[in-house]
Amino acid sequence: MTLHEFNKLDITSQRRAVNEFGTFLESYRDDKERCSLYTIDMFFVEMIYHPINKSMKEIRAFKHGHRLDIYSNLSI
Repeated sequence: MTLHEFNKLDITSQRRAVNEFGTFLESYRDDKERCSLYTIDMFFVEMIYHPINKSMKEIRAFKHGHRLDIYSNLSI
């Protein structure tokens, strides 16, 4: 699956694709959101949740960029 194909899916199908094809990499949490990072083939998918009620807010898919910096700064 390519990034373009993933972005054409509706949110339900995107969630299904992450569950079926995604490999979990890392997660982080702050006051505004809880995020989980996955990889599918040659791109990344971030699943964004509301930190209190844990409802899905957004799914972001990307190949590179500043979003990855958040995960590289996490302590191991």
